[in-house]
Amino acid sequence: MPSSARLIFGFHSVLAKLRHDAGAVREIHVDAARNDARLRDLRTHAEFAGIRLLPVAAARLEAMAPGARHQGVIAIVDATQRHLALDDILDTLDEPAFLLVLDGIQDPHNLGACLRVADAVGVHAVIAPKDRAVGLTQTAVKVASGAAETVPYITVTNLARSLREIKERGIWVVGTDAEAPQDLYGARWPIACAWVLGAEGQGLRRLTRETCDQLVSIPMLGSVASLNVSVATGICLYEARRRVRDATAGGTDKAA
Repeated sequence: MPSSARLIFGFHSVLAKLRHDAGAVREIHVDAARNDARLRDLRTHAEFAGIRLLPVAAARLEAMAPGARHQGVIAIVDATQRHLALDDILDTLDEPAFLLVLDGIQDPHNLGACLRVADAVGVHAVIAPKDRAVGLTQTAVKVASGAAETVPYITVTNLARSLREIKERGIWVVGTDAEAPQDLYGARWPIACAWVLGAEGQGLRRLTRETCDQLVSIPMLGSVASLNVSVATGICLYEARRRVRDATAGGTDKAA
């Protein structure tokens, strides 16, 4: 495979790529033994986009992505992606910004799961540092189940500086910290907000924590001391989305 290409695999990821960026798909390899409804749906989308569907033996798919749960479908896509800046996203919004910031996530499974949550809850973009973070590996893309193709993923060289720029846009920056005196359910914050969650086992870095407008904790009532970052992300983002729904229903967009 040329260096200018990468693999994505699994029905969710490949279909999402076809729907949102079909021009980047070069060809799709599928298990020649499959002809079920999911494959027929994939074929319809591929044909509409003018993408070749290549039936191959299952062994060929295994050789292309050893150990991957590819479900019998692997796409070769253009590896070069237009670099997105945060301004590219914020300048086009016609509603209060809703952002997720990940401070140094190292596990690709956690990154993929966070992207999946971000897509489900309607986050406008996910922001992460370029260094000391896992990045969009094939594993992260697979776990995201298509969300890596639908949620803008923006990498920045200086996370604290980017958080300050977010604040200058009038977006409230809320960080999670186990020692924060206010818990998630008792705290209030503006609707336009960016949620900042830290790396597994370490939490937010000091400068990141100090740059936040507000810190909240997730109540822990059992014996477990902390939550997986993707679980914590889901809890925080869905609570934030619930507040937006309730505030909007009440005719205000000032606070949630």
